Amino acid sequence: MFVQVIQGQVTDAERAHAALDRWVAELAPAATGWLGTTAGVTEDGRFIALARFESADDARRNSESPAQDAWWTEFSSVFDGEAVFHESEDVVVDIQGEPDAAGFVQVMQGSGSNPERARELMDQDPELWADFRPDVIGSVSAMYDDGDYTMAMYFTNEADAREGEKKNPPPELKAQMDELQALASGPPTFFDLKQPWLYSPS
Repeated sequence: MFVQVIQGQVTDAERAHAALDRWVAELAPAATGWLGTTAGVTEDGRFIALARFESADDARRNSESPAQDAWWTEFSSVFDGEAVFHESEDVVVDIQGEPDAAGFVQVMQGSGSNPERARELMDQDPELWADFRPDVIGSVSAMYDDGDYTMAMYFTNEADAREGEKKNPPPELKAQMDELQALASGPPTFFDLKQPWLYSPS
């Protein structure tokens, strides 16, 4: 899988939402390999999107189409300044339910000192994690630039997510969480998408 992350401050969240709706309706049918997009705007106007493709070649072909170029020219006008891009083929997907049904998405960005070990930890004990946090219905993690990452966590709803944050994990999961925190290079940045825009091929 290939993930492209697009982010930046936007001046009009509704215009951004309408533009993405139009992309899905008009351009997505011709976007070979497109697997879906998670996007939204935080309460302080920060836009972030994770567009998923089967491969980097599929994403490149899509970006080179004249229709995509025309759409991006229009869409980029909603940004207050330049949009920032990250791209990755180092992607980890964990699905426990139906992410497109998520009522709340939290995107985290940060950096770690040992991406390989972080990946191992994230792959451990999926059944224990599912039992401990039934509010989490999936995640997508993209790693790039020797330790930087963007992770989208999909929750049933925000209230369940906030309750889940307060729970004390069992010892084996706490050990994993502690090690992941020790690998982090500073605290992550959070994007709380209280009204996430979730798209997938029809």
